[in-house]
Amino acid sequence: MKYTFGLCLALFLSLVSANSGAAQSNPFGNGWILESDASTLQFQSIKKSSVIETSSFAKISGEIDSGGGVSLEVLLDSVDTKVDLRNVRMRFLFFETFNYPTATVSAQITQDMIADLANVRRKNVVMPFSLDLHGVTKTLEAEISLTLIGDDLVAVSTVEPINLAVDDFNLLGGLEKLSEAANVDIVPSTAVSFDFIFRKSKTEGGSASAPSPEPTPAPENAALETEGDFSLEACVGRFEILSRTGNIYFAPGSSRLDQASTPLLDTVADIVSRCPDLTIQISGHTDSIGPNSDNQRLSETRAASVVAFLENKGISGDRMVSRGFGEDRPVADNSTQKGRGENRRIEFSVP
Repeated sequence: MKYTFGLCLALFLSLVSANSGAAQSNPFGNGWILESDASTLQFQSIKKSSVIETSSFAKISGEIDSGGGVSLEVLLDSVDTKVDLRNVRMRFLFFETFNYPTATVSAQITQDMIADLANVRRKNVVMPFSLDLHGVTKTLEAEISLTLIGDDLVAVSTVEPINLAVDDFNLLGGLEKLSEAANVDIVPSTAVSFDFIFRKSKTEGGSASAPSPEPTPAPENAALETEGDFSLEACVGRFEILSRTGNIYFAPGSSRLDQASTPLLDTVADIVSRCPDLTIQISGHTDSIGPNSDNQRLSETRAASVVAFLENKGISGDRMVSRGFGEDRPVADNSTQKGRGENRRIEFSVP
């Protein structure tokens, strides 16, 4: 979750930097473009009360138009913790990138914010910005340092790490899933820092030219999902993580899949297709409300519905085993609403 916030902050900063560079001659000129390869966005998370981990996002893009309008976008699937399955947990359990693939930042830079930058070369600015993350949009502000490197480049960096709260963006549930999966306590806030570079656009027309298309970063340079088939370890780890998402939904008392399940199940289909030598077990589970026999039958038909969905996506039925366990394998307390919700689930495994 900390990652999320850090990301927003970075975006916001970028926009500030872009402005300031433009102020040297014409405040905004033809616009400014974020130099992604020369920019970094990092965030820290605290586990077990004192263990600090630093992670980053590999794919950030953005521009400032000729009127000082800033727009930035962070690809959340590019979260990089330096550990493959930890990245997968962040994507599926915390950010839920199958529903919320990006975080965006927007802001408006005014000429008076950067009017003296050409003379002082370096200054601190408090900048308001709007962050859209995980379906929630909030207006925030941060203090950033602007450094005029040359006529065409401006550096933007955090004056001090920025603290953001997970619950402000409805990410507390994802943090709980992440903590349970990793079996560690995680502080529900994050500290973000960044160093961004903006380059002045040379094109005419009043807005920054779009960056030329970039190839997908190599795995060693950016934490994006690798191409091709997965190893056995990677497959098993991903199935365990997918089983914890809780994003497969059915109509109450029914085995009919809700349309809201489609984004995650599309991802499941992709992962299963990249584990071609494995047979996958899809298991249905229910809470303890109602007769045991009804719950057993419901768990079986729900698992079968998921198998049918995956078959429609091109996964061979010979590679899947459907099983129902009814209410016999709870993972939470059935006496609470939250616990019952956790017990109603679909799990994926290698039998």
